[in-house]
Amino acid sequence: MNENIVKRNELLAQKVIKGLESRNMKGYYAANKEEALKKALELIPLGASVSMGGAMSAHEIGLVEALKKGQYDFIDRDAMEDKRAAMLAAYDADFFLTSANAMTEDGVMVNIDGNSNRVSAIAQGPKHVLVIVGMNKICSDVDGAMKRARNVAAPINAQRFGLSTPCAKTGACMDCKSPDTICCQFLITRYSRHADRIQVILVNDTLGF
Repeated sequence: MNENIVKRNELLAQKVIKGLESRNMKGYYAANKEEALKKALELIPLGASVSMGGAMSAHEIGLVEALKKGQYDFIDRDAMEDKRAAMLAAYDADFFLTSANAMTEDGVMVNIDGNSNRVSAIAQGPKHVLVIVGMNKICSDVDGAMKRARNVAAPINAQRFGLSTPCAKTGACMDCKSPDTICCQFLITRYSRHADRIQVILVNDTLGF
C-alpha cells in the first residue's frame, strides 16, 4: 500500500478511535491483517464462548480459522443443523464477532441486516462485541455511512447470496420491498450503555464489502 495512504489511514484511525471512546466503546488500530488477528486473540481469552454474525472481515484476517482450531468454545452456525439454536446461543456468548457495513469518522457504526440476528446481538445479549473493520468502510458522517451500507454492502451481499433483489441486478439500492430483501433492520450504534462492551479493531486494509 502507498505510504501516503498508510499515513492517512493511521491518522484517520486515531480520529475514529477517539470518537469511539467518546461513545463508551473501545478502538484499536492494526497496520495489517496479521496485527489485527494478533490483537483479536489478545482480546478473546482462552475458553471463551464465541459466536458470530456474517463477518467476512473476521474470515479475511484469519480469526475464524484460529478460533476453530484454538481452545475456544466456538459456536459454528454453519456446522450446526439447527440454525435458530445457533443464533439464540449467540445472545449468551462471551464474545460476538461481527463487522460493520460502515462507520463514521467520529465512531458511529451502521449495520443493515436481513434475519436481524446480527444487529440484535450487537445491540444486546453477548457480553462483548468484537468488530473487525477495514479502513475502506470509514465514511465522513452518518448519511455517508448509510449510503455506503445501502449502495455498496447490501448489493454485494445480495449478489453473494444469490438473492433476487433489484439491487443485485442494478448494483444500487432501489428501496425495495422484495421478499428477498436483506435491508430489513437498520442499526445505528452511536453509544454503548456498557463501557467497552463494543470493541473495534480498525485494519489498514480493504476488508469485507
